[in-house]
Amino acid sequence: MFNPVDFDDQGAINKISLGEETKESIISGTDEAAGFISKLLADITKGKNSPVIAAFDGYTGALWSQSLKLIADNLKAGSINAVIENFGKVYKSRDRLDELFADNLPSDREKDPVLLFGKLYKGTYDDILDERKSDELLKKLKDAKSRTGETGVIIVYGYGCTIKRFRPLLDYVFYYDVAPKNVISRARKGMLINMGDNVPRPIDEFIRRCYYVDYEIASRQRLELLTDKAIDFYVDNNDLSNLKIMPGKALDSIMSALVKYPLRCKPVYLEGVWGGQYIKKLRNLPSSVRNVAWAYDLIPLEVSIVADTGMTKVEFPFFTFVQKEGINLMGEYCVKKFKGYFPVRFNYDDTYHGSGNMSVQVHSGHDYNIENFGEHGRQDEAYYVVATGHSARTFAGFNEDADVDEFLSEVKRSEKEYTVVDYEKYINHVRSFPGLQVLIPAGTLHASGRNQVVLETGSLTVGSYTYKLYDYLRPDLNGKPRPIHTWHGERVLRKERKTTWVKENLVRPPALVRKGEGWAEYIIGEHDLLYFSLRRFEFEKEIMDDTGGVFHVLTLVDGEKVIIQSAENPEYSYEQNFLDIVIVPANMGRYIVKNAGDQPVCIHKAMIKQDT
Repeated sequence: MFNPVDFDDQGAINKISLGEETKESIISGTDEAAGFISKLLADITKGKNSPVIAAFDGYTGALWSQSLKLIADNLKAGSINAVIENFGKVYKSRDRLDELFADNLPSDREKDPVLLFGKLYKGTYDDILDERKSDELLKKLKDAKSRTGETGVIIVYGYGCTIKRFRPLLDYVFYYDVAPKNVISRARKGMLINMGDNVPRPIDEFIRRCYYVDYEIASRQRLELLTDKAIDFYVDNNDLSNLKIMPGKALDSIMSALVKYPLRCKPVYLEGVWGGQYIKKLRNLPSSVRNVAWAYDLIPLEVSIVADTGMTKVEFPFFTFVQKEGINLMGEYCVKKFKGYFPVRFNYDDTYHGSGNMSVQVHSGHDYNIENFGEHGRQDEAYYVVATGHSARTFAGFNEDADVDEFLSEVKRSEKEYTVVDYEKYINHVRSFPGLQVLIPAGTLHASGRNQVVLETGSLTVGSYTYKLYDYLRPDLNGKPRPIHTWHGERVLRKERKTTWVKENLVRPPALVRKGEGWAEYIIGEHDLLYFSLRRFEFEKEIMDDTGGVFHVLTLVDGEKVIIQSAENPEYSYEQNFLDIVIVPANMGRYIVKNAGDQPVCIHKAMIKQDT
């Protein structure tokens, strides 16, 4: 997510039922939150004969300065001395960290012309600290704790300040969390730096470092704090003018309540050179937005989730929710198999009334991703066609008579010399229509054609390994040529996947699973290479299903509105509108989908195949 649209979609609100105590414990407002923290710290100093130590940790992109100034001013007004320690000063220097991360952020422009890819860093905050400086800070805090007769407050803030060897000294842990979209928005405004830096890097360099290093370290730290129940107070740091703070117990209550309901994430929108107008109009984006190329409705590491508590709304990263409620949300099978990550992603690719096709591209498989990028597995995809205009097509595989080596020679020459490639000479296509499902296992050449909207389903990767082989010589929205990745693309391309193989494996007619009066379920996309199964519900009034202990993802692809509700507890429900993408948590078990409109309904269903 390099440049999200500045639009806050208020359509994805999850209303949950909470106890009064939990609702009343959530404090809204930046001044109010600072006042609460100040009073909390002031009160505890009264019973202490040594300084109180409070730590302010947070996810990448968290900003503490406004809060800390208000807290320090409040304490000073109450004649309480406050000392503030910046944990960022104990990191290794920028040069030493750049050396440490060199293998994770290689600079080979033959393989990666614009330095987009990297290798996931597997370390923790402990690995990036200057040993001498961190020991000095630790000793300073220990000495302060051991001195009697001195009171006041010591505030330690910064990413990683709650690592285990510091935690025994802390009286309170405050954790500031931020949705990924807001991290990028703050970075683009020059508000953020990478760990160990003193000044902001160029934005693309900053984002690449975040994806392969900073986010990885911060996520591990957050998981540890959640697992150890070490967060005393959780802070929604998304709106700097309206912070929300709650006790760790309230966070537990919100998330344990939310996971009982069908739920929807808050989408993120991105413009693109081939972007269309369908999603923009459907979701009422402002006229200042040129188009929507991608709508990230459920990209697990990119989206957030909003809970309406009845008194206020709280927003947190979806991955925080996954880390906290993984088993209830995904099921024990998925948590073990995918090591705690939500294993599928969903977004819309919109070329409807746009300027052209998506790029001709290919993705890499399991071994390639692990060896080159330290990833979790292969990057498979699937396109489900939602809407089409005239002459819409979906490209997949090669034509039966295509000379693939000649194609590769042509696209490599085009990458260097900007020559036109007659791509239709080589690439197979199928006519698109609403309801068409096309599977795209890693290694399959593909592109979504002009004038359609597709629901894209993808497998688990942290990064995005899209190797564009040809992009019609068009510049990007910034006026620069779009990067081409023939070096990687050539190495992962499955040359043998041609028209006949595509028809027999990737574009199959629906297969009936079960049916009853006025309803049916079909398999519309399934292959041994893919670990997810794609289904479709078709019904007039209602249909019942069972998660069987593994989450389902439902998308209303035809129809006006439905109600998704638990069979045993109907109050756990969600009203789903056209093209909303809704998760049915694994722990729901039996659930019912009821038609709340006047027309027949089709719902796209995605589920994980369980090993037998």
